[in-house]
Amino acid sequence: MWRPLPFLAAALAVPSQALHFFIDGATSKCFFEELPKDTLVVGHFEATVWDDATKSYQPRADTGVFITVEETFDNNHRVVAQRGDSKGKFAFTAADSGEHRLCFTPQNVAAGGSWLNNGLHGSVKFHLDMVIGETSKIESTDKTKIDDIVQKVMDLNSRLQDIRREQVFQREREAEFRDQSEATNARAVRWTLIQLVVLGVTCAWQLTHLRAFFIKQKLT
Repeated sequence: MWRPLPFLAAALAVPSQALHFFIDGATSKCFFEELPKDTLVVGHFEATVWDDATKSYQPRADTGVFITVEETFDNNHRVVAQRGDSKGKFAFTAADSGEHRLCFTPQNVAAGGSWLNNGLHGSVKFHLDMVIGETSKIESTDKTKIDDIVQKVMDLNSRLQDIRREQVFQREREAEFRDQSEATNARAVRWTLIQLVVLGVTCAWQLTHLRAFFIKQKLT
């Protein structure tokens, strides 16, 4: 296991310090950091591979990075195991105070996104910008993402207000429709009662008329 010189760890401890180092193929490179409890660590990284055609280090789509963070004081308990693209970000918060080992391993990635076991050949240049316990630096680094999230929240709030107004409008329409339905039902009941009364009066009049007719004709 590779252990960096003291100046490398000192450079990483500076929140605004960025550095790069070289890795031979899929070899793991690790460094150790003493972290107090509840310390937030955020790192941005990019791995580029030597290209003989351009004679320079270039990003490659088939290159990924495997990142692990282990608590050496707790039997190498692994707290981070992250696979991702050759460029990305990792973050974790120290659960306990003590020495943490951070390791970076370039690996091959197949076209379908699966990770291969045959390793990665060639020299890899690894850029690392790590922020330790500096929330202001983290906020500055991720300001664009934070702004996007804020804008999405504002859009959701605006949409929520529209939904609430629509709900109020629908409740008002439902109340109006209910009032109209009740009024219509009341008129229908009144008209039915009037018809029953008229029918009853008509039947009574007809019975009285028939009784008088039968009496007159001396049929009863």
